[in-house]
Amino acid sequence: MQKKLALHWQILLGMVLGVLFALALSYFEWGSKFITDWIKPFGNIFINALKLIAVPLILASLIKGVSDLKDISSLSKMGFKTILTYLVTTVIAVSIGLTVVNVFQPGKSITEETREELIESYGGDVETKKQAAQAQKDQGPLQPLEDLVPDNIFGAATDNGNMLQVIFFAIFFGIALILIPEEQAIHVKNFFDGFNEVILKMIDLIMLTAPYGVFALLAALVVEAPSTDLFVALFYYSICVVGGLLLMIVFYTLMVWFTTKKSPSEFIKGISPAQLLAFSTSSSAATLPVTMERVEDHLHVDPKVSSFVLPIGATINMDGTSLYQAVAAVFIAQAFGMDLSFAAQIGIIGTATLASIGSAAVPGAGIVMLVIVLGQAGIPEAGLALIFAVDRPLDMFRTSVNVTGDAAVAMFVNKTTSVNQKDKAT
Repeated sequence: MQKKLALHWQILLGMVLGVLFALALSYFEWGSKFITDWIKPFGNIFINALKLIAVPLILASLIKGVSDLKDISSLSKMGFKTILTYLVTTVIAVSIGLTVVNVFQPGKSITEETREELIESYGGDVETKKQAAQAQKDQGPLQPLEDLVPDNIFGAATDNGNMLQVIFFAIFFGIALILIPEEQAIHVKNFFDGFNEVILKMIDLIMLTAPYGVFALLAALVVEAPSTDLFVALFYYSICVVGGLLLMIVFYTLMVWFTTKKSPSEFIKGISPAQLLAFSTSSSAATLPVTMERVEDHLHVDPKVSSFVLPIGATINMDGTSLYQAVAAVFIAQAFGMDLSFAAQIGIIGTATLASIGSAAVPGAGIVMLVIVLGQAGIPEAGLALIFAVDRPLDMFRTSVNVTGDAAVAMFVNKTTSVNQKDKAT
């Protein structure tokens, strides 16, 4: 009997064939329209299917995970360790980004002519992002805390942008389940246990179509990409971002190796389907179902840990995004001939860390937060136009890093949490 090709190879094959298919059809006048009208919709359907189960997955897995702990103190310890680890890795990511961009100084290669051409081409997009960022900056200091508590859970569950509200409700619900008598909670727990299993089976079914979905997504990306000249002009910037992201992947593999003794190859092999899917969709939220499946079934993280750590990570852990924001901010400053002081770059670390936490787990959200980072450092927001041309492909890379970071932190918390150790002892 012939051995079935592993999922990550199927996804990679779909990506390569999608690019080749688009390049082949680009020689025909009707090729781009054919892909846009008849191929791209299948990619959109695939992403929508993943987003469809994101909210039910978070509700089911978090309620199940929290209620399984049976101990509020265990929950608080795990929560503190999870958030602290995410913050530390984000600061490391921003620091790596600043180091790379200061060493290679890609912004010095941007000519005045190229700068003016890009600003003219993308000026309208810049203004839209500035308005979105200004709306966030105008909010009160406690607005994020106020937004955390939904006034209607059904309303919050209708929008994947409200993930934090759904997470708050799920944790609150799970805590309440712990506090009521077990004989009264058992039927509710059994329901969510079964509900969680159904969602996991839906993930399995959706992933059967993953190679075809990424084929359509990559084909559409190729025909919609900006001109080659702009890519050449921003080549060094892209190399800095991708190089920094690769260094972050190395950091994750070493972190996993030192804390869990799992080899880098085993870790990468286990999480690679989620990485490739994140690359194709540019959405941590859409990739969350696959990330959970890979971490639990292939990297052997306790479901009680993964169901708590990963949904939170998909919402607040954006290491790839924060690294990109650091590189982009300094790159734009270099392009405008600005020399940022050490204090300004320390400010970028703090602002990029907080901005990445506020980024939605959807494509392109990081560039809105970048406006806030630029404003804090005194860098002209119009410089955003310099990076719009290559933002989409770089978004794919940084989303893969975000997902890898979620998995690495889940493995770290799983190895060091007292909950997991108690389970092993019993």
